[in-house]
Amino acid sequence: MSGMGEWVSFAEIKRRITLEQVLRIYGVNWLRHGGVDQYRGRCPIHRGQGKEAFHANWKRGIFHCFACGAGGNVLDFVAAMEGSSIREAALRLQDYGDDRGIIVAPVAVGRPEKKLVTKKRSINPPLSFVLELDRRHPYLARRGIDGATADHFGVGYCRGRGLMSGRVTIPIHDHAGRLVAYCGRAVDGAEPRYRFPAGFQKSQVLFHYDRARTDGRDQVIVVEGFFDCMCVYQAGFPCVVALMGARLSPTQKALLTDRFGEVVLLLDGDTTGHTATRQIASDLAGACSLTPLLLPAGMQPDQMSAAEIRHFLAGEERRLTIGANSARSLTKPPDRV
Repeated sequence: MSGMGEWVSFAEIKRRITLEQVLRIYGVNWLRHGGVDQYRGRCPIHRGQGKEAFHANWKRGIFHCFACGAGGNVLDFVAAMEGSSIREAALRLQDYGDDRGIIVAPVAVGRPEKKLVTKKRSINPPLSFVLELDRRHPYLARRGIDGATADHFGVGYCRGRGLMSGRVTIPIHDHAGRLVAYCGRAVDGAEPRYRFPAGFQKSQVLFHYDRARTDGRDQVIVVEGFFDCMCVYQAGFPCVVALMGARLSPTQKALLTDRFGEVVLLLDGDTTGHTATRQIASDLAGACSLTPLLLPAGMQPDQMSAAEIRHFLAGEERRLTIGANSARSLTKPPDRV
């Protein structure tokens, strides 16, 4: 973020950057036309279920949600999404331009609508802002995440307004280390349990891959979720990535096999995890050396102690390379230490 002493013109930003542009930057592509320059749909700020609650007017550059009460201009929208002040929103917006892949086409006199011409852009464009997060929130300690691990992953509680408000928020980086999204984990039982921003394509990213690929090892451990990844890392295995689900996309496969010669699968010990382990092992057959491990029913890496994780991943049986159509089943968890 730019320094607090930097001068910024609110009027210039509102003149140069339209509400339509910013909505597209945030992946809001579900609004329906409801009149001249008028669009409506589900609110991207509070993610409510009201299909017509959020109204936006392109010509006037204003919006209003009749459910959560948010409203205003382009600066108000960014501030609401990010839980920031208007000034912070302006500082984040002032650098938007052609590098964001969006430019405004010239408008002929008398034409009723503005049209956007978009350049080719990446599927998950880098974010131009960083959220301030509380990395010592009690929820992290309850999940067994220590301070050093929270600092390494940048995970923390979001106290501001916006999409991630009131959630433990996890930064997601692409293969080159660029921040491309945040995911918010509910701490109070709210739904959805994990909230991704609209438009984010998780199939194009492996969580923690940017760190794992520079670790120097030829072996990578693949888990399902964010906290699985953090717990395996904390147990002493820094070369670990998460699928953010139980499927391996073609892009994720290419990322793995282009960099690593050996892949260890440590997915959850449920039916979905076991099925995914066999499917992914089959998909990776011939592309790398494989060690698929089946955890006992009901067990997953983020519920294991560091000693248990080390036992599974560092024991003699761990060094066996399993065939693509089979997997070693660990039927009995080790005694807790």
